[in-house]
Amino acid sequence: MTSTLQPAISTSNPTPAAQLSAILHGAAVAAITDRAFLRITGPDATRWLNGMVTNNVQTLQPGEGNYNFLLNAQGRILGDCTIYRDPGASEPAFILETDSSQIETIQQHLDRFIIMDDVELADISDQRRGLLIAGPKAPTHLKENRVELGALHTTRVRWRSAWVDAIHAYSPLIPLFELWSDLETTSALSGTLTAIGATPVSTEALEALRILSGTPRYGIDIRNTEKSHDLPQETAQTHALHFSKGCYLGQEIVERIHSRGSVHRTFSGFQLTGALPEPGAVLTAEGKPSGELTSVGAIPLATPIQLALGYVRREALERRLALEYPGGTAAPIALPYPIP
Repeated sequence: MTSTLQPAISTSNPTPAAQLSAILHGAAVAAITDRAFLRITGPDATRWLNGMVTNNVQTLQPGEGNYNFLLNAQGRILGDCTIYRDPGASEPAFILETDSSQIETIQQHLDRFIIMDDVELADISDQRRGLLIAGPKAPTHLKENRVELGALHTTRVRWRSAWVDAIHAYSPLIPLFELWSDLETTSALSGTLTAIGATPVSTEALEALRILSGTPRYGIDIRNTEKSHDLPQETAQTHALHFSKGCYLGQEIVERIHSRGSVHRTFSGFQLTGALPEPGAVLTAEGKPSGELTSVGAIPLATPIQLALGYVRREALERRLALEYPGGTAAPIALPYPIP
C-alpha cells in the first residue's frame, strides 16, 4: 500500500467549490494514497497475462496502457486495473495499477494461475510515492517542468536529478496525470506545482470529480458479493472489454452476453431532486424495484447539483419511467456531466 503524502503546505484554504473549480477549469494537485502496483515479468508474461484479463495487452507498445477487468470462470468481476507495458524494460514487462484495497486479492488470484508459466509477480507499491495533477491547465504546468505525455500512456522522465514515472491516466472529463517517484522528489514536485499556480485539493473534491466523470469504483459501484454482483457489460465500461483477442478467464460469459445483445440493467448517472440519499438507496418505477444508487454526492458547482451513480433496469430507461427513491426522484443522465 502506498504511503500517505500530503500536498505542499498552502497559506490559503480553498473552499470545496474553489477546489472543484480548480480541477475543472485550472490545475489541481493532490497526494495519491490509494494506488498499488504489481510488476509482471518473465518470458511467458505477455501470453499469460493476456489470458487473465478482459482487454488485449499483447498488442500494447512500450508505455501504452488499457483498462481491464479480472473475472472468475462464472464471469464475476474480481477486480479492475489499468495495465501498462513497461517502457523501460528490454523484454516485455507490465505494470498493473489498481486500488490499494484490491492489490492483495488480485495478486493472490493471478498467482493461482501461474502453473507451468515462466512468470513472476512483484508488488512494487512501496517503491513509489504518487502525486496527482488534474485540470485543463495541468498539461501546461507539466510542460513547464519538461513532462509531456500521450493519452493513456506511461513514460520515465528526468526531473531535476531524479527519475519520475509519469502516467497520463484515463479521464473522460479533464486531463489527469499521475507522477510517481521517491518521497523527496514528489514532495518537491508538489511544492513546485503549487508555487506556479496549482491548487491543493482534498479527497472530497476528487470524489466529486469521479462522480461528475461517471467513473465507477470497484467495491462501491462494481460489486462482487453474494447480495450484489455486477457483470462486465452491466457496468457500461466497454473500454475494458476486447471481443476478438482470444481466450481469457471468464470469456465464455462475456461472449454469451455479447451475443445476446444486451443486459437487463445498466450502469448510469442520475441527477437527483429531493433529499440526498445514502448509497444503496433503491430506485422504484411504477411501484416496483428498478435499480439502486451506489455513489451519491452534492456537487459544489457554481450552481450546485446532486448527482449519483448506480444501476437501472433497461425497461425503465426505454419506457422513460419516472424513478423514485425514498425522499426524492432520480433522472437518468449521460455522464461525464457537461461542465459550463
